[in-house]
Order: sequence, then C-alpha cells, then structure tokens
Amino acid sequence: MDWPHVVSYFFGGVLFANAVPHFVSGVMGEPFQSPFAKPSGKGLSSSTVNVLWGFFNMVVGYLLVFRVGNFRIEATGDAVPFGLGILAMGMLCARLFGPLHGGNVPKRT
Repeated sequence: MDWPHVVSYFFGGVLFANAVPHFVSGVMGEPFQSPFAKPSGKGLSSSTVNVLWGFFNMVVGYLLVFRVGNFRIEATGDAVPFGLGILAMGMLCARLFGPLHGGNVPKRT
C-alpha cells in the first residue's frame, strides 16, 4: 500500500461525506452552513451556494479517489481509509451542525 494513496483515499472520503449535506440541502432549496457564510461555518448560505459547494466537493473527492492510484473498493487497503474519511467527516459534521439543527449533543458534567 502506497501511503500517498491512503492519504488521498481518506481525504476523498472526507470530501464525499462533506458533499452530502451541502448538496442535499441545496437541491431541497434549504439554506445551510458553508465556509462562505458569515460567520463561516455557522451562518447560512443560499441553496445555490450549497449545490455548488457540494458539487465541488464531489468532483475533488472523485479526483482523489478514482484518479490517484488504482482504487478498488473490494480491496480492504483501499476501502478502509476511504471509509474512515467518511466516518471522520460524518462525526465532525454531526458535532458541528447538530447543535445548530436540533441534534442531540450530550452535555458534559
């Protein structure tokens, strides 16, 4: 396994996971947080901005996964970093966006 490929597949998974909430919110016509909002990541961006941002994430994720090395989903060494990237970004999004959208965030005692 080539380490640059592992890193590329991980970040490809991160970008694919990040594309989902932006693209879905955008095509539903709903505003959603984006890096372009004020304040960044907390303010809302228009549905058009989110469709474009989600699509950009998909394109770069595609390039990182399918144009670097020889990605094979049936190969554990390829699928694991990709899946871990999806999981990592999913957990980060849940923690960041949950409080803004009524998600359950456990209180620290």
